[in-house]
Amino acid sequence: MPHRRDTVQPARMNDFWRDATRHSLQVVAFCFGVAVLTTAIWPANSYWMHVINALCIGLITWAVIEFGRLPIPAKYCHPSVEGGVGWPKGWRGVGLATLGIAAGFLVGDPIGRWLSGDGYMRSADDGRLGLIITIAAGGVATLYFYMRGHAASLEASRNAAERDASEAHLRLLQSQLEPHMLFNTLATLRALIGIDPPAAQQMLDRINDYLRATLNASRSTAHPLSAEFARLDDYLNLMALRMGPRLRVTLVLPDALRDVPVPPLLLQPLVENAIRHGLEPRVQGGDLTVRAWAEGDRLQLEVADTGVGFVPAEVAPDRFGLTQVRERVATAYAGAGRVEWQSAPGTGTRVRLALPLAPAAGVGPGR
Repeated sequence: MPHRRDTVQPARMNDFWRDATRHSLQVVAFCFGVAVLTTAIWPANSYWMHVINALCIGLITWAVIEFGRLPIPAKYCHPSVEGGVGWPKGWRGVGLATLGIAAGFLVGDPIGRWLSGDGYMRSADDGRLGLIITIAAGGVATLYFYMRGHAASLEASRNAAERDASEAHLRLLQSQLEPHMLFNTLATLRALIGIDPPAAQQMLDRINDYLRATLNASRSTAHPLSAEFARLDDYLNLMALRMGPRLRVTLVLPDALRDVPVPPLLLQPLVENAIRHGLEPRVQGGDLTVRAWAEGDRLQLEVADTGVGFVPAEVAPDRFGLTQVRERVATAYAGAGRVEWQSAPGTGTRVRLALPLAPAAGVGPGR
């Protein structure tokens, strides 16, 4: 398959045309500035004659360089941070700039003088000086666009590195969360084996189903919110075997939000904390509610329990579940997400996540 098909796909041509339009406007502005210089050198010709000449030379130079980048394979170009066609690397970029400047002077200068009429006069010496000015102006403009392209390349590389680091961080956090849940469940299983073997066998079957679903989801750094709720349901079924009627669960997920992507295991540590530190210490147990809704351009996720509650100032700052959720939200949403929680002894605990959401979701709070 030709390199160009890998480089400039139809979806990316919109980016190319956007960039080309912006570059052409910059070239036009630059030509008006060059015309000021040439008017000072050849005052016998009017400023607007010099503008016409500079535009003909500048736009032809621009067109050759701008469209000359298209046939060059992507591997020979710097990456474009905005998705367009990057500046050619090495001798290809130099050669393209030289070709553009030569075409601008050899083709654009005669056209410009023709459009200006017979009044635009220059001697042979003036022609040589005009060539020098064209080369200098073309070199300056080319250097400007090259530096912008190089800066865009560095930014694209930096963004790619940040994405890779974020993905690696999310996978690390996920690998820490899954053993945490597994150890808690195995401790419960060990206790059940001695006092209720049938319940222990049922829990073992649930663990098998849960781990199979977890393995499938662990291959990505995001999955639909419906999958997050499904895994919570599997986990809560395990907990129901241990707590029985003491655990009363409500999961609320509007249909319009089922496909919203979220990091795997985002809510589970909050649910674990609610059960372990809130509901289990109560003899009568309590209610656990997990719900999702859209509020403006934010996805709201809430885990609330009616457990024993706690004094926020007395909670260890490195408490596993809250710490990991904060880190996952900060990493996955580049600081655009927010984690808030409130609690008081005897009133339970409520943790809310506010995450970026496309405005199209538009769903109110679940009931």
